[in-house]
Amino acid sequence: MTVNLLSQFINNHEYDIRKSHNGRWIDQKCALDEVCFVADCITNYLDTNNVTFFQSPDVWHAPYSMESVHYIFVKPDPTRNTTIDEYNKFFRQPMKMLAAAGVLKENGTVNNTIQFSVERKDILDFIAMRERNSFEFLCLYIEKTLNDSGLWDYFASFFDEQTKDNFRLLKDKYTEFCKLYTPINTTVEAGRIFAKVLNPLACKYHKKGTYRGNMSKTNITFDMLMYNKANWRDINSGKEKNIARGDFNPIRNMSNSYDYRVNKAMRYLKKFNDTYNEGKSEITDRYSIGEVATHMHHIFPKNQFKEIAEYLENLIAITSGQHLQKAHPNGNTQKIDKDYQYVCLINKTNSIRNNILENHGEPVIYHFDDFMYVLDTGFKTDYFESLTENDFNSVITGIDFNMPAKQ
Repeated sequence: MTVNLLSQFINNHEYDIRKSHNGRWIDQKCALDEVCFVADCITNYLDTNNVTFFQSPDVWHAPYSMESVHYIFVKPDPTRNTTIDEYNKFFRQPMKMLAAAGVLKENGTVNNTIQFSVERKDILDFIAMRERNSFEFLCLYIEKTLNDSGLWDYFASFFDEQTKDNFRLLKDKYTEFCKLYTPINTTVEAGRIFAKVLNPLACKYHKKGTYRGNMSKTNITFDMLMYNKANWRDINSGKEKNIARGDFNPIRNMSNSYDYRVNKAMRYLKKFNDTYNEGKSEITDRYSIGEVATHMHHIFPKNQFKEIAEYLENLIAITSGQHLQKAHPNGNTQKIDKDYQYVCLINKTNSIRNNILENHGEPVIYHFDDFMYVLDTGFKTDYFESLTENDFNSVITGIDFNMPAKQ
C-alpha cells in the first residue's frame, strides 16, 4: 500500500453525505493517533483470533487492546461499569468512520451491537502501521467527502483567506449542513465534529484551523491533532485523563507510548518479513544459513537514539546468531559492532530500495524521507536530507562517507 494507491481507493468511492445522511462519517474520537491505534487493535484481534466478524467490545476486551489503551492513553480500567460508554465511543467511532470510508463494513447488529468485517485489510494495516499513515488517510478521506458533499468550496475559501469572518461563515455553513442532511441537530455537537474535519486539512496545508470553537491563532501542527494530550477542561478542573468522569478523584498518572510504538514497529516488520520474505534474514551470511529471522534489530541503538527507535527504516530482520554474535559483541546489547552496523545499513538500504522501486505487489512499508531522517539522526549530520528522492546510489555514498573508519 502506498499513498497513491490509498488515493485511488478513496477516489473510487462516493462519500456524498447528502445521499448517505451519515452523520458519523467522522466523529469526535477520530483523532489521527486514536484511529491508528484502533486500526492496530483490530488487526491484532483478527490475527490472534482468526475471525471474520467482530464487534467493538470484542476488540477492546482483547488483552492486547486493554493493556495498550491503559498504558498509552492512560484510560481507566475497561472492565468497570463506569467506563463502558467511554470505551464504546473510543473504539466504535473510529470503526464507524472506517466503515463509512469502505475500509470496514457494517454487517447489521447482533445483540444490539454493530457487527463489523474488514473490506480492505491492506488499507487497515497501512493505517495501523504508523500515525503518519493515519494522517494521510484522514486528509484524503475528509477532502474527498467534502468535495462529494458540495462543501469543499467553503473550506477552500477559508484556507485562501484566513479571516475571522470567513471562519465564522465556514463554521455556520458546516453546522447548517449537518442539521439539514444528518441526524445531528445541535450546534454544539456539529461544532465538536467540525474540529475533526477542519484541523487535519489545516495541518496538511499549513493553515490556521479551529481551537476551542474559534479560529486558531497559529497554524495547526501535527501534534495538535493528537487525541493523546491533556484535555484542557480536565486540566482546568483538576481531573486526570485516566479517570472516567464518574470516578473522578484527584490522583495523577502519566502516559508514555514509547514502548508501544517501538514494539509495534518491530511486530509489523516481523510480520512483513515473515509474509513477504519467507522469514529470511535481510542479511545473508554464515549466521543466516538455515535460520529464521526472529530478531528485529535496531541499527542505530534504541538506548542512544530514542527518537528513531520506532522507525521501520531503523529496524532490520536478522537471526538470533546475527543479533547476539555479530551485531552485539558477546551478546552485550549495550554495545554494537561498527563493522556489522555498516553491513546492516547497506543491506537495509537494499531492502528499502527493493520495497519502493522494485515492488512485486507487497505493501510499501518504507518512506525514503524517513530513511533519510534515520540516517541523519544516526550519523548526526544533515547530508541525507538534501538527497533527491529515491537516489539510493547517493545514500550508499553517504553511508560510506559518514561511517566511522572500520576497526
